[in-house]
Amino acid sequence: MLNFRNTNYLFIGLLIVLAGVQAIYALPFYVFPLVFIVYTLIVFYGSYYVGSNYFIKVICSANTVKKEIAISFDDGPSKNYTPEILEVLKRENIKATFFCIGNRIPGNGDILRQINEDGHIVGNHSYSHHFWFDIFSSKKMLEDMKRMDQEMEKIIGLKPKLFRPPYGVTNPNLKKAIINGNYSPIGWTARSMDTIIKDESRLLKRICRSIKPGYVFLFHDTSKTTLSILPEFIRIVKTMGYNIIPLDKMLHLKPYA
Repeated sequence: MLNFRNTNYLFIGLLIVLAGVQAIYALPFYVFPLVFIVYTLIVFYGSYYVGSNYFIKVICSANTVKKEIAISFDDGPSKNYTPEILEVLKRENIKATFFCIGNRIPGNGDILRQINEDGHIVGNHSYSHHFWFDIFSSKKMLEDMKRMDQEMEKIIGLKPKLFRPPYGVTNPNLKKAIINGNYSPIGWTARSMDTIIKDESRLLKRICRSIKPGYVFLFHDTSKTTLSILPEFIRIVKTMGYNIIPLDKMLHLKPYA
């Protein structure tokens, strides 16, 4: 299994071998920079692909053949679209998971309260969702994550255990913060790209191609396009014989600490 530790061992061993060869034969000048570039690309892949499990095991799907999927929403709560999305889910009797940003809870406590009262799960998506979150120290990351917990507990009295990394980026610092905070890291299998794709037909076709047993879908409850296509997506899922079930049930995880 390719992970951060194994990659380091592999490349350290490779460099030792190359250094030995270099002492006997004159290797081309570009060999060592090329090795460094390959190493960097592997680490980059491991950091930015949430399902790589490169630094820490991130749960992205369920190992099942049952026709079940789970849907999740990131970046709320928001006055724009979150209440309407909740109405759609309530009408369709669907339970979802909302990975909320802590600094968006003040002023939107009534929406967060409604998410919880409607039976949806609330997860931690950091407090700041800062652009440079992935280069924070592990201590600063954990402080940020715990600050989100505090904002959430003020409103609904629950402390989240499920955590979704901002941008899906993982690294050794985040691994340490997740472990020290006793969180369960959650990714996704199907990313809708609804923050980029504004064409409703294109977005719907993209996500419907990804309907497979055990898949976790990532949407954003800050997206008008998602609100527009959500009823049709649910209809298609049901037509295909699938059930949309709560993420914590499908993944067999405890949602709150």
